[in-house]
Amino acid sequence: MPTVTFIEHDGTTHTVEAEIGMPLMRVAVEHSVPGIDADCGGECACATCHVLVDEQWLEVVGPPGDIEDSMLSQHPDRQGNSRLSCQIPVSEKLEGLVVQLPEYQF
Repeated sequence: MPTVTFIEHDGTTHTVEAEIGMPLMRVAVEHSVPGIDADCGGECACATCHVLVDEQWLEVVGPPGDIEDSMLSQHPDRQGNSRLSCQIPVSEKLEGLVVQLPEYQF
């Protein structure tokens, strides 16, 4: 299983094992990572699973899809590396992935 690191706004890190095929949001929820509320349950309808993908991982993770991009466009804190973690499926190529959790989600 790949490992993924979630970094809270205060620098607290959570490095967890992620099941392949599982959305990154579900990984965070199952490991009780704070700051990922996932209010819509992973339906790409709420943006409460917003993460900031570490710059070195942007190409590997890829850009948001159209629905995700639309949801993110309504978010006042969107950045160039913003993604909804419910839309990032875990794969072997994500071994070592690092994402930041925005402060406003705490």
